[in-house]
Amino acid sequence: MVVDGLTDETVDRLFHALADATRRDILRRCVRSGLSVSRLAEAYPMSFAAVQKHVTVLERAGLITKRRRGRERLVHTDPGAVDRARQALDELETAWRARVDRMSGLLADDPGPGPDPGAGPEAGSGDKETTEGQDR
Repeated sequence: MVVDGLTDETVDRLFHALADATRRDILRRCVRSGLSVSRLAEAYPMSFAAVQKHVTVLERAGLITKRRRGRERLVHTDPGAVDRARQALDELETAWRARVDRMSGLLADDPGPGPDPGAGPEAGSGDKETTEGQDR
């Protein structure tokens, strides 16, 4: 699947990055203003190195950018990357809706099996007698 120039590999990286709750939280925190990795690390019960690894995954997926401000490198969420993830989901939804529409069309055109000739009003009478016999 290629979505507006996104390869399968790029889409895989996007969704792998978004699959983790900590990484999604980092994205939310960095939308309004850039935060340094050390500032981000203060918010999580994990080591600085672990937070740095999460930031690296987000950066490789193109979901964040880092900008220098003095000695710090600030992490910013890239809204365009989030839009690309949305586009990939929209593409999948379109493909699945088309499949469902095709299946619905096939089912509407198929008359299905005809009535069963042995399914007359007497078909259930044997079961009723058996059930009545067991109650006694």
